[in-house]
Amino acid sequence: MTSTPNTASIDSYDIKRLMGQTRKLAADYRRETGHVLPVTEELARFDAVNILGLRKVDSAEGIDARDNLNSNDSNDVGYLIKGRVIFKGGKARQKLGKLSLNTTWNRLLMVIYDSDYLPIQVYSVDREIIDNEMAHVNQDKRGSMTVAKYKAIGKLVWSSE
Repeated sequence: MTSTPNTASIDSYDIKRLMGQTRKLAADYRRETGHVLPVTEELARFDAVNILGLRKVDSAEGIDARDNLNSNDSNDVGYLIKGRVIFKGGKARQKLGKLSLNTTWNRLLMVIYDSDYLPIQVYSVDREIIDNEMAHVNQDKRGSMTVAKYKAIGKLVWSSE
């Protein structure tokens, strides 16, 4: 007789605990190998939703979360969420990465992490401001700006201090 896995235990993970373990694993891996595990974006989505009380969106293309708890309200803000870990001694001009400029998000949330993958700041930048800045950026940069630039044009909405 073969045994089948208990599917109830598969669905009952404590996501908060898993994310904590992910942070520790990513930080330990970076310290041991000097390489970065690609987990920052998922941590950023998890943290922004929980810190700011947003509603995570699974099906909307190009939108990670909404601020309105009423899923039928088309007037709520759609957020694109990005994350960046700032390592001591890292690059001076760190970039956030390319944004999905052809989707319908209204606001960018940038979650900044320390070397232990713990959130230290969250910045919010309106889409209009980003579109105006991108209009002045050389096309070779492929829609990316530095973290410092996003901080300069955005608003600090949360800090761990």
